[in-house]
Amino acid sequence: MHPLVNIGIRAARRAGSQILRGLNRLESLEVTAKGRNDYVSEVDRGAEAEIIEIIRKAYPGHGILAEESGATPGSQDEFVWIIDPLDGTTNYLHGFPQFCVSIGVQHRGRMEHAIIYDPMRQELFTASRGGGAQLDDKRIRVSKSRGLEGALISTGIPFRANTKWLDPYLQMMKAVALNTAGIRRPGSAALDLAWLAAGRTDAYWELGLSPWDTAAGWLLVTEAGGRVGTLTGADYELGHDIVAGSPKTYEALLALLAPHLPDDLR
Repeated sequence: MHPLVNIGIRAARRAGSQILRGLNRLESLEVTAKGRNDYVSEVDRGAEAEIIEIIRKAYPGHGILAEESGATPGSQDEFVWIIDPLDGTTNYLHGFPQFCVSIGVQHRGRMEHAIIYDPMRQELFTASRGGGAQLDDKRIRVSKSRGLEGALISTGIPFRANTKWLDPYLQMMKAVALNTAGIRRPGSAALDLAWLAAGRTDAYWELGLSPWDTAAGWLLVTEAGGRVGTLTGADYELGHDIVAGSPKTYEALLALLAPHLPDDLR
């Protein structure tokens, strides 16, 4: 396993331990509103600090882009670690067991390594460019789904500033509900992508994401044989809108969503 991935795993597991300890005192956690229906807890900040400390000890010159502390350039910032210390904070604060640690490593603007750790299930998803995707060191692949019929699709409902797209999104959801086996909205974009890579769902779409939401999951899906793009089918760039899936289901989902795209996303 690549040394960068080993450091990422160590950091993710350390953060995961802190996250689990916090579950025993949810009612007493210090929680701050970053915006309307957008929260950060002392656990998010503590987990992020743990991750950054481990990375800094191993690679002091690398750059970091983290959800809570923002961008910190390094002397060797052709390497950038993209960190979401607790993806699914709202779930976590309610004791809803769907959240994870997500860490991606970018080299000269290209995603190279991915680590997603689910502390509740103790599942570790990893990928390196050209080396495939793994779950607990076992190779994973996207599903063999070849279209929408019988497919299980995951999504995220627009919230915060993204509610401007709620009406067209609901039309998308209606179309997907009428043409597939079902829709799931678990509440953690990183885990949605990890589960897609493992073949647990067949495709996924969401609007208005941030780079740390998708950095690791994007690489996991592509290394597991899936496709990732924007709602227009363009090459994916970190953040914003995303569609991902097994190759045939990805294409079918894009076609199904296309008539409902808001003008500012076309």
